[in-house]
Amino acid sequence: MDVSIVIVSWNTREVLRNCLNSIFAETNGIHFEIFVVDNNSADKSQEMVFQHFPNVKLIRNSTNRGFAAANNQAIRLATGRYILLLNPDTIILDNAITRCISYADRRTDIGALGCQVLEGDERIQRTGFAFPTPWRLFLIQSGLSRAFPQSRIFGRPELGWWDRNSDMELDVTSGMFMLVRREALEQVGLLDESYFVYTEEADWCYQLARKGWRRVFTTCARIVHLDGGSKSTSQVSTKMYVQIQKSMLIYFKKNLGIRSWLVGKVIYIGANLIRAIAWYLQSVPNHDALLRQRSFAALAALRFHVLGIEPL
Repeated sequence: MDVSIVIVSWNTREVLRNCLNSIFAETNGIHFEIFVVDNNSADKSQEMVFQHFPNVKLIRNSTNRGFAAANNQAIRLATGRYILLLNPDTIILDNAITRCISYADRRTDIGALGCQVLEGDERIQRTGFAFPTPWRLFLIQSGLSRAFPQSRIFGRPELGWWDRNSDMELDVTSGMFMLVRREALEQVGLLDESYFVYTEEADWCYQLARKGWRRVFTTCARIVHLDGGSKSTSQVSTKMYVQIQKSMLIYFKKNLGIRSWLVGKVIYIGANLIRAIAWYLQSVPNHDALLRQRSFAALAALRFHVLGIEPL
């Protein structure tokens, strides 16, 4: 088996259907298996996969186990030389998976490989980023990375100066399409299930880097990322807003130590306090429901950081 494709789904029936169709239509010349791990969807995703894709190995969870744990369920059963983590809201183009395997086979020191991701009308999504640090978190939370994306200092978190039109070795390949070599996986182990969702791919790449494996982005293959309202993580916005921050702090404590964790928490407290006030004040004149919702999300995050209480 050349590659085991692992897709974690939660209420993504229609985009998942399109994703699976694209895999079968655009993956030639290799042997592959597909796992769909469904995290207790309520939109009949499981029934759709069972009825229309009999060759797909379906894992049905009775609860939402999160991204890392669900991927691990399939990885434990996978037999491929490579493991491909793939988002359900993606479309495979032009034999992309086969191209990536061929690319990685010629470069045996690559542990994880990402490809070019399109969104909209041929617009390239800025996938791949630098390892998180408290300084880079400050750049993001302060808005400096968005204000000066081309700067090698301020734009470092998301490598803002790089247009994704060239191959590049980088810290973290994005988890929406991450091809991982079996030998590298065996050295670093499974995804850390402390992360419910977000930052798990950064942690995995950090462990790969410690073992000397390269993480590379290639333009030899392309996919489409729909990145719309059907995306699993967009469906519970306040919970996900808090979860992003929780996962980052888990990363800091695990990989960078307690001081980085503490600095990260202080940054988040300050940023959420400012945002909660600013968004609420902006929402009042025009009764802007979206800004008010953002203000409440920031308050929920502040409550988590100060009191340790997560939103329901």
